[in-house]
Amino acid sequence: MNLSQLEMFRAVAETGSISAAAQRVHRVPSNLTTRIKQLEAELGVELFIRENQRLRLSPAGRNFLSYNNRILDLVEEARLSVSGTEPQGIFSLGALESTAAVRIPALLTRYHQQFGKVELALSTGPSGELLDKLVEGELEATFVDGPVLHPVLDGIPVYQEEMVIVAPLSHAAVMRGKEVNGEIIYAFRSNCSYRRHFESWFADDGAAPGKIYEMESYHGMLACVIAGGGLALMPRSMLESMPGSTTVSVWPLADNYRFLTTWLIWRRGTLTRNLSEFIRMAKVAAVSPQPSVK
Repeated sequence: MNLSQLEMFRAVAETGSISAAAQRVHRVPSNLTTRIKQLEAELGVELFIRENQRLRLSPAGRNFLSYNNRILDLVEEARLSVSGTEPQGIFSLGALESTAAVRIPALLTRYHQQFGKVELALSTGPSGELLDKLVEGELEATFVDGPVLHPVLDGIPVYQEEMVIVAPLSHAAVMRGKEVNGEIIYAFRSNCSYRRHFESWFADDGAAPGKIYEMESYHGMLACVIAGGGLALMPRSMLESMPGSTTVSVWPLADNYRFLTTWLIWRRGTLTRNLSEFIRMAKVAAVSPQPSVK
């Protein structure tokens, strides 16, 4: 059983005639007759009652037609989802937790309002994990810290984040790594680009963090910092969105570490209608880069 057989069966069922169906699917009548008989033999039932040069559906054929049409309609829906003119179907998108929480809610709302047939599947995680999923085909696009240099990936810069050190309210000023050498820090897993950025900031000043507690959320990091347990690095936009942000001290990094750019990344050569429209809207929503503050 294949799609061409199913299309022939539907044509015959709707026209009641081999010759009329043959014209519809652009085949010779003898080919349709052979393919319909093959389909009946495969199913083990007669799909048509043949009488006086006319064909009408048998009870089994009427039942099969319902499933036949559902299969063909689903195939057409799948085709349109990847090649049609209107975005639809599942759109698997990844994002850093801070990006998902602060930057893209309004963008996702506008996208959904304009393309209501698209089913958005959003995943969050560290940059390394999201990029692995993108390369493996689990995601269609993702927001990560960039730029990303990879032979199979393309992308555009969309948001610029000011990175700040979050310390307990009573903590002394934090201006350089040596001032907090050996202190506890809270961060995501080792494949998080923000964690690597924080560790590089320490190393650039000949210092190193002490114990690194791996957390699952910025809210957990902030709670630990408020309790006086250590330091965390996060985007200022994320910090200011959370309750408790005024109960900690906040210190910007030196100019060469202060700003990071979030990119929207996708696999080269995979611009579906869903993704193309999302890229277009992301460009409109993008925050212009800010110069470093001297």
